[in-house]
Amino acid sequence: MKNPIPPRVAGKLQTVATLAEVGIIRPQRPDRLLNALAALIRWGATPAAGYKAAASRFPDRLALIDESGTLTFKDVHERSNALAHALAAEGIGPGSRVGIMCRNHRGWVEAYVATNKLGAHALFFNTAFSGPQMADVAEREDPAAIIFDEEFAGVLDAAARGRKRFIAWHEPGTDRGGDRTLDDLIEGGDVSDLAPPPEQGKALILTSGTTGTPKGASRKQPQSLDPVAALLERIPLKARERTMIAAPMFHSWGFAHFTLAMGLCSTIVLKRKFDPEATLSLTAQHGCTGLVVVPVMLQRILELDDEVLRRYDLRSVKAVPVSGSALAPAVSDRWMDLFGENLYNLYGSTEVAWATIATPEDLRVAPGTAGKPPRGTVVRLFDEDGNPVPPRSTGRIFVGNELAFEGYTGGGSKAVIDGLLSSGDVGHFDEGGRLFIDGRDDDMIVSGGENVFPGEVEDLLAGHESVAEAAVFGVVDEQFGQRLKAVVVIRAGHALDGDAVKAFVKANLAGYKVPRDVDFVDELPRTSTGKVLKRELRDA
Repeated sequence: MKNPIPPRVAGKLQTVATLAEVGIIRPQRPDRLLNALAALIRWGATPAAGYKAAASRFPDRLALIDESGTLTFKDVHERSNALAHALAAEGIGPGSRVGIMCRNHRGWVEAYVATNKLGAHALFFNTAFSGPQMADVAEREDPAAIIFDEEFAGVLDAAARGRKRFIAWHEPGTDRGGDRTLDDLIEGGDVSDLAPPPEQGKALILTSGTTGTPKGASRKQPQSLDPVAALLERIPLKARERTMIAAPMFHSWGFAHFTLAMGLCSTIVLKRKFDPEATLSLTAQHGCTGLVVVPVMLQRILELDDEVLRRYDLRSVKAVPVSGSALAPAVSDRWMDLFGENLYNLYGSTEVAWATIATPEDLRVAPGTAGKPPRGTVVRLFDEDGNPVPPRSTGRIFVGNELAFEGYTGGGSKAVIDGLLSSGDVGHFDEGGRLFIDGRDDDMIVSGGENVFPGEVEDLLAGHESVAEAAVFGVVDEQFGQRLKAVVVIRAGHALDGDAVKAFVKANLAGYKVPRDVDFVDELPRTSTGKVLKRELRDA
């Protein structure tokens, strides 16, 4: 009997097979292949190596399409070289931190790649943060320079004071107040290759700040291609295709797909500001096979008139990866009814990266599921004492994979049990091994001795024909300790009152899950990735 292949070796073989199947590994002209391999050896698995290798293999293929036009892989490589040389002349070098506050466009890409080529750390600012939040982050992280879209000049006034400032995007003819633009730096820069820095630059992604001050999460580059292969085993994206990235790239979800597209040598299609119909139009116009969104973007698209939805041909789209917040079953069902079985729901966090993936089949069989862990990822549930919970019981979610963050830049980390990192959420597995997210571990309330997770009530209300969206959370109750409160947005052209909301919940869930209070608002406060700011609703 032959000795079985060790699991580690079997995993590597599966990775190679997957990368060949999707077209990352393919026959290539020897000189181009050698140049690409040399870049990976010299620079490691970094964006600097990614664009150097892509420029060697596919110099004339489109790397990027945005509102300013198109750039090839050679263009991006040379422009980021020129920018890196110019930033080095301004004193930016290995270990420096560079704040980047840009929407989705070439300036974000060039700023990040140039920073990486210098061995500097890119600090991604959330474009929805306020001036005081930016000032707090800048004081803690101390970036040497800030690269920003002109529209954020006022928000960054305090944060950028005393630091080097460069504008990534501006409207023609506007007064830039003496700040130089990235185009100014690139036009006068040296396009020659840089020497690899003594240390690799890191991506510092800020948490959403929904529960307090935003924290910087330090993430190093993965040590292998196993995580990429594991993702591509579940999601049908191929090399050298086109992907519309609508999700903000400063967020871990959009950032992950920028990195993935770079590895696939795919063309990314970008639009600075999300617009539901424009997203459909650009996806159809450019024949994209992938559309990367957050759940609220899907919701906004589906609110368009049926006539508008039928106007755009999305038959080229094979995968619509979605993540960033909870995906309501009503939204996933309607999307797939209209556009086919192409929706993939990923669950994760800034700290643990992705944890589970729900395929279209999972979403049809078990609506609302977050899916199953991909190869190389472990997900386990523990109680408050750190003990594994019984099957199909709710517990705190802990994740282990190669993509976990290194800790917060200001110190501290998430809880760890058996080498696994807390995601900050609680959930349960169904009989098919699919994960369901019940809520944040600090969202659960105890009302009259019963544990209640607001997410279950939110999912139910999202399916009501008159409800556009809803947020449910706990408030103090003198008699029961806590009680549920619902804040509801009524769909246009519909009518609804509090009693009808309560009756609907009571008809579908246990009595102790019925909100005692129901308020109606025009819209819910959200982060740029669609997470509802319940703290603001509670304060109000």
